[in-house]
Amino acid sequence: MPARRGSAAPLAWAWAALIAYASLYPFSGWRPASGQTFLEWLILPVAPGWTRFDVWSNLLGYLPLGVLLLAAFVQRGLPARRAFVLALASGAGLALLMEELQHFLPERVPSAIDWSLNSIGVAAGTLFGLLLDRLGYFERWHALRSRWFVERSRLALVLLLLWPVGLLFPPPVPFGLGQAIVRVPEWGAQLFAGTAWGTALGAWAETRPNLRPLAPATEGLAITLGLLAPCLLAVSVARPGWRRLALVAGAVALGFAAATLSTALNFGPQHAFSWRTDAVEPAFAVALVVAALLAALPRRAAAGLGLVVLTALVALVAQAPVDPYYAQSLQAWEQGRFIRFHGVAQWIGWAWPYAAMWVLLVRVAGRDTE
Repeated sequence: MPARRGSAAPLAWAWAALIAYASLYPFSGWRPASGQTFLEWLILPVAPGWTRFDVWSNLLGYLPLGVLLLAAFVQRGLPARRAFVLALASGAGLALLMEELQHFLPERVPSAIDWSLNSIGVAAGTLFGLLLDRLGYFERWHALRSRWFVERSRLALVLLLLWPVGLLFPPPVPFGLGQAIVRVPEWGAQLFAGTAWGTALGAWAETRPNLRPLAPATEGLAITLGLLAPCLLAVSVARPGWRRLALVAGAVALGFAAATLSTALNFGPQHAFSWRTDAVEPAFAVALVVAALLAALPRRAAAGLGLVVLTALVALVAQAPVDPYYAQSLQAWEQGRFIRFHGVAQWIGWAWPYAAMWVLLVRVAGRDTE
């Protein structure tokens, strides 16, 4: 099979990063593994205190990685058997590395059972991926993608898939991703602690004025821009015609589902739709109509307009205050089983607009010959 560029490889890297975060959180208190020989350090203990959740999370957490690795190696043109061996070895090796690194974290306990379940999950994923390849689903997906999207669109597709994940960490404004810019003074103060730069940045962070609630019109504009951003990203890589309208409708529906799921996770299923404020429904309608009209734009024009939309979105979100309900939702994400996942969703939500800007800038600067 000839090698081809696909989205499986960047998705596999993204999934591996998620696994690393979940395995090594909270990334603090690193210590040397003293009192152990090299052989004792390599031998993983059998950790007690297992629950059904631990079993299923270790199995299912690595299963998608096995599928994505198998698909990535197949897309590179490797024979199926060789791709299977490399995918299995890569996934099991990553699991072993994560367990060994937990020796250096006081809040994490390495376990041979963890590694075994992780490896079983990878094996199940690679076997499932091999079955999909034998049944021709990888080829069908490649053909389907070629009909819907232009070449060199894999990074944009990865961002479109990550967008709803970023929405799972509740933003201060519905669909208002990209609030990382207001954290820059805090991060800078921590990074340059003990220096004049650190003192100045710390003072800036502490004296940051209290923000007033956004006006209803401003909040509605931010929601509209937050929905238009993924729509324009999709239009910039989609082929013309009805497919663009389908992608726009799908993006809006996916955003609605992600916001509902996020609210249900934080406040309970009975409050799943409480995020629908008075500004949300008009913004939804406006975003859907405007995105449908913009679906006819040339790809480079859609990418350029997407840059403008994302810039305006980041500027508006930076002015949004943290209300009590938002603070309460953050406390919920800091507790229980969310503790290992909330940071991933949060970082995706913070970084998504800037990554999308970079992808759109590349598309604007590139030569669109299709």
